[in-house]
Amino acid sequence: MMRAAIFTIDSGIYKAKAESAAASALKRMLEQVGFEVKAASVLPQEREVVATVLRQLSDSGAVDLILTTGAVGYQDGDCAPEALSDAAEMLIPGIPEALRAYNLRYTKASMMDRMMAGIRKKTLLMNLPESAKTAKEDMEYILMETVQVVENLSL
Repeated sequence: MMRAAIFTIDSGIYKAKAESAAASALKRMLEQVGFEVKAASVLPQEREVVATVLRQLSDSGAVDLILTTGAVGYQDGDCAPEALSDAAEMLIPGIPEALRAYNLRYTKASMMDRMMAGIRKKTLLMNLPESAKTAKEDMEYILMETVQVVENLSL
């Protein structure tokens, strides 16, 4: 069984100890295609904290896929792309390029998204937008390719 973790990166939600609508939507979707979601929680917008979590989960082999939502813009505290880059051993620029192109159909503002994707050990890491609707639509768009990468990494 494929295993995943989902982290929303948002200091406000983290401090409020609230749940993330995006993480909930992604969790349901992943479970429908056979993933066991080991974690779905919120992290503060702190680059080193996020990078450390990504490294530790990847290195432990506990999950095959880690999705982050939020903190992919250009505002202060938006650190998800940098944290993923710090943790990844190899970047996969085609994933975020495809998602930005897909999202441009709806809004030109998506050109400002700084999402990244990469691999550490045998774990696929991906940033998604914070909006539950956009994160869900983006994941639907690349879901079969994501499953294929995760399966290939586990060989």
